[in-house]
Amino acid sequence: MSAESHPTLPPVRLHSDAELARDALVAPLFARAVRLARWAGPGTHVGIGGELVADQLPEAVTVLGLDTADADSAGYASQAWRVAVDTGLVDVTEPEEDAGQAGVPGAGQDGEERFGTAAPGEDLALVTRGAPGDVLDLWLAALDTVLADAAVPDLDGLVDALDAGGEVDFDRLDWNPGREADFLDGVLANLYLLTVTEGGAADRPVPLPVLAASMVVPHDMGEPTDAVLEQVSDAMMRLDDQFRQLEPIGLVEFRPVDEELMAEADDAEIAAGAAQAGGPAAVDDEDVSRYGMVRLTPLGLYGIRARMMEAGVEAPAVGELADKGADALLDAVSFYPEDAAQAEIEQWLAGRELPAAVAELLAAARGDDEGGPLRRLRCQQALAPAGPEAEPAVRAVLDDAELGGLARVWLAERGVADVPAPDPEMVFWLTVDTIAAQLAADGETEELPLLMETLTAHHAGFFEQVWRVEHPATAYVLEAMGRLHPDKKAAKEARKAAFKARSRRP
Repeated sequence: MSAESHPTLPPVRLHSDAELARDALVAPLFARAVRLARWAGPGTHVGIGGELVADQLPEAVTVLGLDTADADSAGYASQAWRVAVDTGLVDVTEPEEDAGQAGVPGAGQDGEERFGTAAPGEDLALVTRGAPGDVLDLWLAALDTVLADAAVPDLDGLVDALDAGGEVDFDRLDWNPGREADFLDGVLANLYLLTVTEGGAADRPVPLPVLAASMVVPHDMGEPTDAVLEQVSDAMMRLDDQFRQLEPIGLVEFRPVDEELMAEADDAEIAAGAAQAGGPAAVDDEDVSRYGMVRLTPLGLYGIRARMMEAGVEAPAVGELADKGADALLDAVSFYPEDAAQAEIEQWLAGRELPAAVAELLAAARGDDEGGPLRRLRCQQALAPAGPEAEPAVRAVLDDAELGGLARVWLAERGVADVPAPDPEMVFWLTVDTIAAQLAADGETEELPLLMETLTAHHAGFFEQVWRVEHPATAYVLEAMGRLHPDKKAAKEARKAAFKARSRRP
């Protein structure tokens, strides 16, 4: 699975392993696989490859409580059996080919068909007696099987594409197994990203055209061409079929493309409608929902994250840093969205004695490297909910050149008495550090000019002095103020100060 454009993804909030394991056990396809594994025994006949023989399928359908009159029931039973075999819930012994009937699978010299046998596998016991992690490992193995099946095209086309030698003619089929698997992985990675990104899908379903377009439309394309729209439509139909297959394993909640829509519109109309489907925020629009809606379940988030991590993608989860040091915490959450950073910090603090934890956070916030301002911003965020127990550790850094301003702000916000006033050098240094942190965290936001104006309004001759501040980001911050400060005169003074700051540095 690939997420090349997002080598480090935003952190995801996962349910506990116990909750996820319960979700796995009730996923329809996994539950059916478990039921068939318990049913397997000496009378269960399998063929080459371990599949249930045709005569065995009606009984499997009955065991699963499926409708025997439904033509699809045999397919559901066969898929559940395949999952049971692939995950180790069932052990199979395939029939042996007899030398007298070479090339005829399962046939003996007397012409009678030979069958393989099946029995519950050792891993079946993990379903009831294993840890939640054991159940999730079984579910992940089942997911691999389902994803592999979902990447295979319609079997009728596959049969038609067989050449005279019994090999699949992929050129005739216009299907590349690796390409199809990569496409589905890419779609799921994009769905994951939409879900975990702050302001993204979260608990809202995503319109199918949005996912299709994310795989087809170039990022730098303005108005999609007719050819691209047709590709979006084709991809949307392919995803509709694939998500129908992925829902029973518990990966997604899916609302398929409206069949009436398919009957009413031709490919061009579908493509045009899909292009107008909008983004995740439009989920209440009935017209949009007709094109299909999909949402990763909590179990699906867990599963896609596990697959991406196996592929080498860095996909953090909130809570992973709870047993790490403060330096690792601040370095990591510096690049988290604010809500996720706060959640991670709260979990880190929950398992520690507050005075010692505050001292460790403050020590980790020091540094004149490029990441220093943002570490101090996250440290300030971490200290915000701290009570009186934190005061001694905060007071201990009042004279620290890098932390003294932060400490004074924290104490002043709590109305603490006898807080020494900062000297002008510390005020200027803190101003530069604060703006540098905001630029690193969020870039040039709409709110930043107001912050700049607030920080500089009460200091006469601010720009005549600030360029001398011994902070590695002084020139960078002044250049940003020259572009963004809402007061034109102040912006001009900032640009002059930035030039002086640049000139004095070696």
